[in-house]
Formats: sequence, C-alpha cells, structure tokens
Amino acid sequence: MGETERPAMRRPFTTREGNIMLEYPEIAVISRQLQKETAGKMVTAVLPPMKPHKFCWFNGDPAGYEAQLTGSRITAAEGFGIFVELVFDNGRRLCFNDGVNVRLTGGEKPPAACQLLIRLDDGTALAFTVAMYGGIYLHDGSYGDEYYVKSRAAEPPLSKAFAARYEKALGEAGPKLTAKAFLATEQRFPGIGNGVLQDILFRANIHPRRRLESMSGDEKAGLLAAVTSVLGEMETAGGRDTEKDIYGQPGGYRTIMSKNGMKSGCPACGGPIVKAAYLGGSVYYCPACQPEKPEA
Repeated sequence: MGETERPAMRRPFTTREGNIMLEYPEIAVISRQLQKETAGKMVTAVLPPMKPHKFCWFNGDPAGYEAQLTGSRITAAEGFGIFVELVFDNGRRLCFNDGVNVRLTGGEKPPAACQLLIRLDDGTALAFTVAMYGGIYLHDGSYGDEYYVKSRAAEPPLSKAFAARYEKALGEAGPKLTAKAFLATEQRFPGIGNGVLQDILFRANIHPRRRLESMSGDEKAGLLAAVTSVLGEMETAGGRDTEKDIYGQPGGYRTIMSKNGMKSGCPACGGPIVKAAYLGGSVYYCPACQPEKPEA
C-alpha cells in the first residue's frame, strides 16, 4: 500500500494546548468502548475527508479506504502504546494516534471537518476528526512506522513486565536526564506523555526538572509506584477530565496538575500551582511539594 506524500508519522513528545491527547488511560478506555460498540458490525460505507487537513496523515489515499473496508466486519479493537486500532475480518487494520478524535454517532450528519467516516450496518458511524495533527492509517498488518513498532512491543504500564522495563530504562538513561525527559520523551514508555506525567510527578513529589542523578533509590522506586497507581486510577475512572471518550463524555478522573486543577491550588499543602513551559510543552507543579532541588 503506497504512502501519500507526507513525512514519517510524527507524534510530538509533548502536547500542544487544545490538541487531543491520546495517552495510556484514553487508549485503554477508547479501545474497550470501540470493542463493545463495533465488534461484529459490518462496514457499509467509508467517506474520505470532507475538508482536507494538511496535518492529518494517511497511509495511502484515503479515497481508497472505502474499497478496502466496505463489506468487511470489525472483529476487534485494540489499544497499545500511543495507538488505538480496529481489526477487520479481511486482514485490514485501521490505527490512529494522538490528535485524532473518534466519536460514535447515530448516523446523523457528520462533523464538517470530519477526516474519515465509517458507516456501520446498525445505522451508527465512527467519525474521525483532527484538531491540530494526527494520523489515520489503514494497513495490512505490516505497517513499519517506528512509533507503531515501538508501541506494539512496549510493555503496558500496568503489566507485571513494566517494572523491569522501567529499571532497564533507568540504567540506560544519562544521569543528567530530567524526570520529564525520562518518562515522556524518546518513546521510552509509549502511552506516557506530557498529559499523564503531571499527576504522576505530583504523586511522587518529583519536580519535572529534577535530574535522575539527584534522586535517591527510594525516590526512583516511588516514581515507579506513582506511574502504576496514577495510571490505574485514571483508567478505572474512565480517563481524565481533560479528555473525552467516543461518546463525547469527559473522563471521571479529576486531574490535579492541569488547567482544570490549577485554580484550586495544591490539595496537599494549599499552595499555588505553577504552570511553566518546559521541553516543548506546559508543565504544572507545586513548588513546595515538588522542589526542583533535593533537600540537603
């Protein structure tokens, strides 16, 4: 399947304000919802982009997606790394990543800026839209993009194998690497991005700019514990309140270190929450609970 003229699939390591953030909780929630709502249903039509978006990338010409999918049935929906993927009974797979918004509709008129619409035999449809950037890729299982491959091979953050991956990454990381750079860049841990990072670091009492070399063994262990506990709570609650599911509903997890929680102040000490630019995106932290330098 040929590629349209576009750069290799991009996924900024940090997110820009206003874009849809598909990170581990949303990947888990949306894939389960799609499994529930679409598995076993037949594709009756596929509509290509209604309004071209130069930062929405496809694998091949999206106008050809209809011929490849119409008449096939969705057998499963999967979530891994930074991707959600629909699996069809004819061997095709449709994956999408950070920046792509999917909504289950009743078959009504699709959004004017819809980048792809998949109509199903029960009268419902899946509408895909893109705010700032995102990719929607139809492939035959041999898609070789590096981010896709890394996501497929990654240990889920709540799996038993994740701790070993975390320790291995710590051993490979340079000592001057910061907490944010370690967790949310270079796809060391696909699914952990700038969004979920904020509450993880708050739970661990770690400043985003803290260098790994300044952390004790207990602090590094506490950071791992915060990853699993915070992501588990986010998934259980149906995702974060800053993001929406396929029904257009926000998640039930109330973020603390985010634009939603900033006005309330730190729930631990009552002090102000600071927003700052760091590594290409915004970070939120409590200066009192998350000191930038370790205590002497």
